Amino acid sequence: MHIVIMGCGRVGSKLAHILEDKGHSVAIIDQSPEAFRRLRGGFKGRRITGFGFDRDVLVEAGIEHASAFVAVSSGDNSNVISARVARETFGIDNVVARIYDSRRAEVYQRLGIPTVATVRWTADQMLRRLLPEGAEPLWRDPTGEVVLAELHVDPGWIGEKVAALEEAARTRVAFLSRLGEALVPTADTMIQDGDIVNVMAHTGDMERINEAVSRRVERSE
Repeated sequence: MHIVIMGCGRVGSKLAHILEDKGHSVAIIDQSPEAFRRLRGGFKGRRITGFGFDRDVLVEAGIEHASAFVAVSSGDNSNVISARVARETFGIDNVVARIYDSRRAEVYQRLGIPTVATVRWTADQMLRRLLPEGAEPLWRDPTGEVVLAELHVDPGWIGEKVAALEEAARTRVAFLSRLGEALVPTADTMIQDGDIVNVMAHTGDMERINEAVSRRVERSE
């Protein structure tokens, strides 16, 4: 995957290093050239000076072939505007924005931008939004046999019933995160754009479950 990061502060630089170590290509944007000093000497990704909501800057960062965009600058408005440009102008489905004002997080969720509020932010939480299938589970029982984990669900599941996803993955959905709130679904609950699907399952089943839901649903005519 190619991932574009806006903001080369402590958060952005740490994410850049982690993502690069996982084998992804990274481009990082910051309006201050001095910010790139936080990157390690061996960092191979692109460094672009500019604003993350500037289309030319995003193109230079490789947004046109990016799989994900994350905005972690120091400004809420800049983060959300950049995320919306990435999604609405360049068609990037996987976008995440950090929000300092947690009271506004739900508003941005309604705009279709997954947000992580600083009051509950950790690097691991941000990675779960970017690479849900590769991040640590949300919870693991003391024996390590059972986990609560977020699923990386293909956009093809949008508009499908939870029951169809459960049948394909051979698991049960514990809850959905929708617009910043938890929702316990019924079999007839429809999966909506922006939903985060959480399952409780045996650790050994997670690879199979992730594979099942990461494929687009073949809709019958």
